[in-house]
Amino acid sequence: MPDNIRVYSAGPLTLIALLAIIGLIVIIVPLLFLGLAGKAITGLVGLSWLTATALVILILLCSFVDIPVWKIRRETIRMPHTGQFPEAFTPGENGGLWETTIAVNVGGAVLPLILSAYLLDRAAPVISGEMMYLRITAGILLVAAMAYATTRPVVGVGIRAPLFIPGLAALLCGILLAGGPGLSAGVIAFVSVTIGTLLGANIAHLPHVGELEVPRISIGGAGTFGAIFIGCLLSALIA
Repeated sequence: MPDNIRVYSAGPLTLIALLAIIGLIVIIVPLLFLGLAGKAITGLVGLSWLTATALVILILLCSFVDIPVWKIRRETIRMPHTGQFPEAFTPGENGGLWETTIAVNVGGAVLPLILSAYLLDRAAPVISGEMMYLRITAGILLVAAMAYATTRPVVGVGIRAPLFIPGLAALLCGILLAGGPGLSAGVIAFVSVTIGTLLGANIAHLPHVGELEVPRISIGGAGTFGAIFIGCLLSALIA
């Protein structure tokens, strides 16, 4: 071995310490994220930190749960499929059938919509009557338009919404429509990003999902859950 080459060896204690540090990072970072997310949600929904953190965990866990609603079938010419989901092609007597299941995601659609209804009820005494609904409707339409314009349906993959654009649009709508940060701004932003993203990124693109050649499209699920979740957290920060 040449004299100018040095070899360093790590002992078993060094390897154990390194693995322990990696393990702590893997455990602590998600816990810190959940703690900060729970603290942010606390100010918006008026729950204790523990309850708000549990709510965040529930939303994350339920993001893996889809409720099938209906199916879209489209006749196609039978050709070899090289997309991400080759099992979506089902042979048939008349040349084949593309079948796409439309589902609703519990963590990305059902729970945020329930929270939106709760926040509207909670904010009713703070935001006066008809003005509240006019501001929220305006916020929903603006976020829906932004989400629709920036969402890209991809053949063989599905619907992909940008992570931050709907949330930032809702944040701006909340602050402008409410006249500044506060509970009113948080509620407007939360409801706008939830309903607006579902409308603009998912529902408005449903007429074309039969052409995407994927077995499942989840409303509020893969492709849009991240945008809704981040938008909800951003909304909580200005409450």
